[in-house]
Amino acid sequence: MQSLDQLVDIDRSSPVPLYFQVAQRLQELIEAGKIPSGTRLDNEIVLAEQLGISRPTVRQAMQYLVEKGLLSRKRGVGTSVVNNRVRRKVERTSLFEDLQRSGRRPRTEVLSCELVEAPEEVATALGLEPGTEVLAIERLRFADDEPLAILRNHILADLDVTAEGLASRGLYQLLRAAGTEVKSAEQTVGARKATPAEAGLLHESRGATLLTVHRTAYDGSGRPIEFGRDLYRASLYSVDISFGFD
Repeated sequence: MQSLDQLVDIDRSSPVPLYFQVAQRLQELIEAGKIPSGTRLDNEIVLAEQLGISRPTVRQAMQYLVEKGLLSRKRGVGTSVVNNRVRRKVERTSLFEDLQRSGRRPRTEVLSCELVEAPEEVATALGLEPGTEVLAIERLRFADDEPLAILRNHILADLDVTAEGLASRGLYQLLRAAGTEVKSAEQTVGARKATPAEAGLLHESRGATLLTVHRTAYDGSGRPIEFGRDLYRASLYSVDISFGFD
């Protein structure tokens, strides 16, 4: 690998802080695979000399990337690239498709898939009478054989979705194949502590923080077809949101 002074351009006239310029450029290089996962970076003193910036500035840039899950610091080992975080843009694609697209080898364990009477919250979200039958699905989603998310969905009972199909394809892929396409969704991202059972499934410590994604999805006519309550490992998953200003 080239030395960082050849890879990282710093604009000292820019109002953007130096640490952030360094961190952003390193993030781009890591995500592009130009600094591969497993690469050990030089210590802060060497990096500061290479980049012509202060050691505290280097430390701040490295900490930023540690917090984003792109670098790992271990005493006696140093700082290494660990680009194993799944980063998703807010789009209409499913997690399964996004993992496939990024080469992360998705795998699904279907924990349950059965018709149930819709609880009040589910019925309200799907515009149904309480007690109407819906298909309740719970899945454990893996990325490269690492558990990533617990996906809990309720969908309309007349949609052609089976446990066998869910084991090999994403929910939205199955819906499209059956002639129903998700066109819009209302989604809320939050966080909470894992229950002991959830921590066990996700290989996290008890009480670990999980990202929550609550969603109601609609077809082209505006009919609600899916009510989702998903849990993601905060250590391995993030949501990217892009927006512009007029």
